[in-house]
Amino acid sequence: MLINAIGTYSASQPLESMAITRRDPGPQDVQIAIAYCGVCHSDLHQARSEWAGTLYPCVPGHEIVGRVTAVGNAVSRYAVGDLVGVGCMVDSCQQCEECAEGLENYCDHMVLTYNGPTQDAPGHTLGGYSQQIVVNERYVLRITHPEAQLAAVAPLLCAGITTYSPLRHWHVGPGKKVGVVGIGGLGHMGIKLAHAMGAHVVAFTTSESKRNAARALGADDVVVSRNDNEMAAHVKSFDFILNTVAAPHNLDAFTTLLKRDGTMTLVGAPATPHPSPEVFNLIFRRRSIAGSMIGGIPETQEMLDFCAEHASSPISS
Repeated sequence: MLINAIGTYSASQPLESMAITRRDPGPQDVQIAIAYCGVCHSDLHQARSEWAGTLYPCVPGHEIVGRVTAVGNAVSRYAVGDLVGVGCMVDSCQQCEECAEGLENYCDHMVLTYNGPTQDAPGHTLGGYSQQIVVNERYVLRITHPEAQLAAVAPLLCAGITTYSPLRHWHVGPGKKVGVVGIGGLGHMGIKLAHAMGAHVVAFTTSESKRNAARALGADDVVVSRNDNEMAAHVKSFDFILNTVAAPHNLDAFTTLLKRDGTMTLVGAPATPHPSPEVFNLIFRRRSIAGSMIGGIPETQEMLDFCAEHASSPISS
């Protein structure tokens, strides 16, 4: 089926209208009319091939919300008319340990929603900047937010799960002191989610002007990280820090704030590496630096349900 999309034919060309082909739904496929697709900064990185390896034509978009328009004859989870979402992946091997545990995002054969391998033309997946998408029902998510909120729901499928997954994995909740570094697309969701989970939340920003905005999101305290006195007041006090900054910076300034056995998890993807951390700063207090990448399908559904229950969604502008 020929449909309209927005994409680019090379790293040096702007996004433009184009026609692409979608397969007809197979037995386990769900066909979705796309109502909203969020714009993630990684879409621009990929379109410009700034991370290398982009296949063209490139149709970005992995924060997809829409309505089911057709289903295959073996589909059991969805019906025509359902509100659904599609996030960062549309396939995986379903045979490895990661897939068995619902961690398809760590499968070696995970297929991204765009720029991933596929048998469909043109040989790689094309994303949500389009009228329609066809996806295996395993990778489709149910949306329970009110229809009026659908535009704000779309970014949950990347920013929401990217921050929710590490908060859950490191057991953020009541009685825990949690830091969120950076108050951008990821960071503002991290603050809202950690607050909804019942943690004491401290936001870190380089901008004095963001204090009030961070508090409005649910931060109990706000630290301007360029202020040495403000940083020193929190030394050895955090159970967990979620670092969302996508630019190289001094990690030691934040690992010093961790308690014994505390963890700082990185979810920002800088174009060049961070400076190497001071090893003794980790060794002497059994501190850890970790990473996390989106989340599996079951956890993404859990995140959507959690956000619907707690009325958490990204800020719309």
